[in-house]
Amino acid sequence: MPKLRKMLGKSDSLYIVSLMRLIETQSKATIAAWCMDYAEAFILPIYEKHCPGDNRPCAALGAARDWFAGVKKLPEVKQIILHECHAAARELDDNPVAQAAARACGQAAACFHTPTHSLGLAFYGSAAIAYDRAGLNAEAAVYDEIAAIECAKMEGALRAVAVENEPNPVKINWNC
Repeated sequence: MPKLRKMLGKSDSLYIVSLMRLIETQSKATIAAWCMDYAEAFILPIYEKHCPGDNRPCAALGAARDWFAGVKKLPEVKQIILHECHAAARELDDNPVAQAAARACGQAAACFHTPTHSLGLAFYGSAAIAYDRAGLNAEAAVYDEIAAIECAKMEGALRAVAVENEPNPVKINWNC
């Protein structure tokens, strides 16, 4: 098996820059809901296929939703994301598909606190999908093409829920 990248895409890729510009126009709540919805619909099923019975990424997404609902406090949610979901990812060095999916779910869940984690959905989520679809022995160009297509789908999903002229857009320093 060739050495696979943990995430796909680059911060200067046109499709990532386009996604970043759209994210910058939205509120933290819109960004987080989009990330969690996308992860639950498209990334979590990949994780569950590879790690049946392990609900840690699902629990992280649920905890983040509970924070928005006022059911859980910030420290508890961060604990679940860091010590359960990201722990699942650290345990999966031998399964790059599930590892990328767990990381994508953790990043999506973390958007409740820090919207910059939304790029983690794009980078790790596209890797999970690409490795799941193409297998683990494809050429890098195949993975990159799938990542670009998937990130365009992510952007389309965000456009579908985006608030036009959002009065409280996030202020983001991407640091990339």
